[in-house]
Amino acid sequence: MQLSLGPLLYYWPRHTVLAFYEAIAHTAIDTVYLGETVCSRRHELRLPDWLDIAARLRAAGKQVVLSTQVLLESGAEVGTMHKIAANPDYLVEANDMGAVQRLAGRQPFVAGPQLNLYNLPSLAWMAGLGARRWVMPLEMRRTDLAVLQQGRPAGLQTEVFAYGRMPLAYSARCFTARHRNLPKDDCRFSCLDHPDGLLLQTRESAHFLVLNGTQTQSARVYNLIDALPELQALGVDLVRLSPQAEHMAEVIALFDAVRCGTLAPFDAHARLQPLLPGQGCNGYWHGQPGLDQVAPGAGVPA
Repeated sequence: MQLSLGPLLYYWPRHTVLAFYEAIAHTAIDTVYLGETVCSRRHELRLPDWLDIAARLRAAGKQVVLSTQVLLESGAEVGTMHKIAANPDYLVEANDMGAVQRLAGRQPFVAGPQLNLYNLPSLAWMAGLGARRWVMPLEMRRTDLAVLQQGRPAGLQTEVFAYGRMPLAYSARCFTARHRNLPKDDCRFSCLDHPDGLLLQTRESAHFLVLNGTQTQSARVYNLIDALPELQALGVDLVRLSPQAEHMAEVIALFDAVRCGTLAPFDAHARLQPLLPGQGCNGYWHGQPGLDQVAPGAGVPA
């Protein structure tokens, strides 16, 4: 089973992004997804910059996948998606059906988690269009994945989101800008001030959601490190870790240790807790509300 690093969901300064991926090149990550998937106004890096990073990571032995934007709202954004889809060097993760249409019949691709593939007919259809890999929807439970694993098309890899704040929704409105009473077109790049997103609390001061520009995330951090043996037994090919501003190399090392059998999942889960940017959760995997934390071997929240 491979470890993958999902696309960077936050807006970081250029030098921070370059340093981050330089460090990632020296980790146990096998596959790295690159590109802007949230907001095209994030201009610290453009497509040629992502391609330069891709070349460096490939030289370091990583498989590189270019990810397309999830919600396309302008002709310029569609044009960028076309350029990514037409690149001859790297596999592409299609995050909307426009990208699927552009790639279908032309080159293999990864069917991203936002395509919402929940059943065997949809997997067969996507594989027939050229999908080489699919990423399980975030809220799918393990029992449903087990069914799909038994009947998935031959040659189609399965990837599961296993660590990070969960992208729950996308909107044409920028909520980070709205928080500052700014219009989306004059957001003043407010996301730069929130390297792990802007935490939203209820009136009772409970952590609820995270605002990340046009993306809404969970406040809690999805964490399936103690489920890695189960994921391996189900035949999952890749587990995806989502980038965070701090401790990413340590997070990767813990997942790698469990994958290799040099650290027990329970011990890894305990060591991972101080590295999380928020409280952990794994409810969706167990068929529970997503914000629940289900104890290992249990069927009820801890």
